[in-house]
Amino acid sequence: MTGPDDVEDEQQQIGAFARFLISHHAPLLRSIVLSPDPNLHYPLLVDFAELLDFDPPLAHLLFSRPTCLLPLFDEAARRCQDVILENPDDLGHKASKKYHVHVRINVGGSPLESPETFPSIGRIRVKHRGILLTLKGTVIRSGAIKMIEWEQLYECRRCKHRFKVHPELEAGKSIKPPTSCPSRGSKTCEGTYFVPIEDSKVCHDYQEIKIQESTQLLGVGSIPRSIPVILMNDLVDMVKAGDDVIITGVLSAKWSSDLKDVRCDLDPILIANYVRRTNELKSEIDIPDDVIKKFEQFWLYYKTAPLRGRNAILQGICPQVFGLFTVKLAVALTLIGGVQHVDASGTKIRGESHLLLVGDPGTGKSQFLKFAAKLSNRSVITTGLGSTSAGLTVTAVKDGGEWMLEAGALVLADGGLCCIDEFDSMREHDRATIHEAMEQQTISVAKAGLVTTLSTRTIVFGATNPKGQYDPNQVLSVNTTLSGPLLSRFDIVLVLLDTKNPEWDAIVSSHILAMNGEQRSKNDDFLDNIWSIVMLRRYIHYVKQHFKPVLTKESERVISSYYQLQRRSAIHNAARTTVRMLESLIRLAQAHARLMFRNEVTQLDAVAAILCIESSMTTSAIVDSVGNALHSNFTDNPDGEYAKQEKLILEKLQVIEEFQ
Repeated sequence: MTGPDDVEDEQQQIGAFARFLISHHAPLLRSIVLSPDPNLHYPLLVDFAELLDFDPPLAHLLFSRPTCLLPLFDEAARRCQDVILENPDDLGHKASKKYHVHVRINVGGSPLESPETFPSIGRIRVKHRGILLTLKGTVIRSGAIKMIEWEQLYECRRCKHRFKVHPELEAGKSIKPPTSCPSRGSKTCEGTYFVPIEDSKVCHDYQEIKIQESTQLLGVGSIPRSIPVILMNDLVDMVKAGDDVIITGVLSAKWSSDLKDVRCDLDPILIANYVRRTNELKSEIDIPDDVIKKFEQFWLYYKTAPLRGRNAILQGICPQVFGLFTVKLAVALTLIGGVQHVDASGTKIRGESHLLLVGDPGTGKSQFLKFAAKLSNRSVITTGLGSTSAGLTVTAVKDGGEWMLEAGALVLADGGLCCIDEFDSMREHDRATIHEAMEQQTISVAKAGLVTTLSTRTIVFGATNPKGQYDPNQVLSVNTTLSGPLLSRFDIVLVLLDTKNPEWDAIVSSHILAMNGEQRSKNDDFLDNIWSIVMLRRYIHYVKQHFKPVLTKESERVISSYYQLQRRSAIHNAARTTVRMLESLIRLAQAHARLMFRNEVTQLDAVAAILCIESSMTTSAIVDSVGNALHSNFTDNPDGEYAKQEKLILEKLQVIEEFQ
């Protein structure tokens, strides 16, 4: 029961917060008052850092007792509207008081961003209960929006005292009248019979979601933890499965379902006050100005030999694997990607590239997958054998009698990289489900009455073994058991065949022995000169954000002629040459321009993209100078080698131009 002193304290706290709102948020209050719809729920965003500067004791009370203080702050926001409405001449006749105003606390830039009040989901403990807590994670499950009875007015039959009752979210969301009358009269009322007042019920929107901590922050063997979150009023339907969120709220405990012969436990649950989507920050990496200057100086140094500079960057990709220049170039171009194109009708052509490695065991496919995952700020690694279509895309699960959508690997990797090892181990039905995700970058769901579309702007990097002994005379779909439509969605398909090559075997054996023998110090010096993972991540992020390359006339001519030559040769060849290959060429040329720190696609970028496509076994080898991707190595004079390849390609393409 609340005493007179407590009521006086509450009024003081409401007054203090009202003064803060008037001094810091008067324009926002004014816009709420001028809003036309009185039935909407209006958020009032307050920075905790500002409140801490204005009134430290009040801010500390909010942190330690948010359950009591937040309703008082909402009341203060309603009272502030009366102050704004005192000058109706400045507002006009449409101004009105809004009763559904909710104060939302943003802890960004405040002391509450410390690990103690901003822990990972797996480190939540009993000590965090009842305080203002902030959690970061990915939405893995999104429930339906429901209606909840939030307030009911009751009257005591004995003393006629009226009082409001709210539901206990921890005990089942139902409103239960108290066991005794809560009146504060001069005499204590012992009434135990209460009747609800007609038309006094207040209902609010209600939704439950589940968030999971990021797997990028966990060590090997750690299981990512999750926690359910309750969203109400203006917070509902803000996020969907796959979204990255930062949620501020109050940690509470909820009784698990009371089933017969099942132990009833207290499960942690977060009652949200403020939700911030951080999807636009998925790949946000802090890049200091001095690092950007290093990038510029690097390319200034290699101005006369740009391909030597490019190869210096590529040597930092998976440095423990010797050689494999073609694979490292393909990985770099895939991670960087091209520029997304949206035409006048709203149709999108993806900018993300997809890569598939088909190779014999022991050719380093899984090494590249794991290294690529480290280079991406948001990545999910899975295996085809351990993932069903639901585990890759989305699944409908039943929780507490309600169907919910739970995100799979491709949705969780939205805006990042999804690595799928043992790609051939998936069932044919499971492979078919990712067709839409790879090309349209969405997943359409119609399961258990839930119909929606989820975003999958994901780079797919797959690795698979050939079916038995690889037969060069057969098409790739026969050698891998992967269908033609699925293979056509990969921009680059590299085949790594462990063929007998005495010269290559001698080079590789010398390299491996040098790493463990007397020449180890020389090898360590070499590793010191290559780019580190941190530097590579920053570089990839920087070029993706700052360069949107456009094609020059020379590059357009080269790409167009090559595509026409491929189409003509496809008449006599089993390779599938479609418009997708042309789109892949453009994406790879744009990615190469970004890699070369440029904002335009030159003829060099177009030729490099053609060489990548030629390395892919999904097309006919017009330029027969690439060889086995497994035996490709870094040359001493890449610019001179490129000049030879460019001359060869342009001679072949000249035939088409003369024919036209």
